[in-house]
Amino acid sequence: MNTATNIAWEKVVDFSDYGELLALVHNSLWAGALLGLVGGLIGMFIVARDLPFAVHGIAELSFAGGAGALLLGANVVVGSLVGSVLAAVLFGVLGARAREHNSAIGVLMPFGLGLGVLFLALYEGRAANKFGLLTGQIVAVDDPQLVSLAVLAAVVVVALAVLWRPLLFASLDPDVAAARGVPVRALSPAFMLVLGLAVAMSVQVVGALLVLALLVTPAAAAMRVSASPFAVPVLSVAFAVTAMVGGLLLAVGSSVPISPYVTTVSFTIYLVCRLVARVRRPADRPGPARPAVAGVA
Repeated sequence: MNTATNIAWEKVVDFSDYGELLALVHNSLWAGALLGLVGGLIGMFIVARDLPFAVHGIAELSFAGGAGALLLGANVVVGSLVGSVLAAVLFGVLGARAREHNSAIGVLMPFGLGLGVLFLALYEGRAANKFGLLTGQIVAVDDPQLVSLAVLAAVVVVALAVLWRPLLFASLDPDVAAARGVPVRALSPAFMLVLGLAVAMSVQVVGALLVLALLVTPAAAAMRVSASPFAVPVLSVAFAVTAMVGGLLLAVGSSVPISPYVTTVSFTIYLVCRLVARVRRPADRPGPARPAVAGVA
């Protein structure tokens, strides 16, 4: 029993060759920093617009696209990107035309997951490739993939910079924003498209099943301790980068996939922020803070 426990523990915290292994994942560290930047920035809007379920739905269809590309021998990054963008467009259109937005996502999400499982079942290649699409891969980021992630990150950041003020206003108070002339209905599909790109980036490293730990948890933690429209994105980015880079540094010294480390660091940050909020906020005002609307209209 002790031997089995020691073997299992060594898989989690074996840092005997840490220096040599660290040199092999410099691309992954850069990719983690890029994902933390994008996830932290877009996460605030995901939480404010109540779209965590949509993130999970897009991730499932991104997984299906990546699995389909893997089966056909095509570029997995492109396949994931196609799946994410298709999901984002569908969710944006269905959300604009139907009240039951979550119902539409709930219908498409299991279809995407089932399709991805089918593609992986038909794929006869390495099992690590199958597992990586679900839980992420720490050493799978090569130079071309890092370049593609950097390009996607630049596109997402520029798009958010252009949409920031009207999107923040529409996310926090859509009725007042519409009355002030903000194109609220047009912003919804535009944001979903940007979200699709961000999810496609995240799936490549953290996997489809645990993408929420990067795109939702850091922003939710930041909104627990601040309501400032300036402090929240800064804290969210800091938390997301810490979770990604910290998770990568921990995962280097083990044979366990990166996802458990990223999710653990991210969840720990969230718990700490909840404790801080509980101490600072009176007991009769529970719940997360929301960025103030003042100054964004």
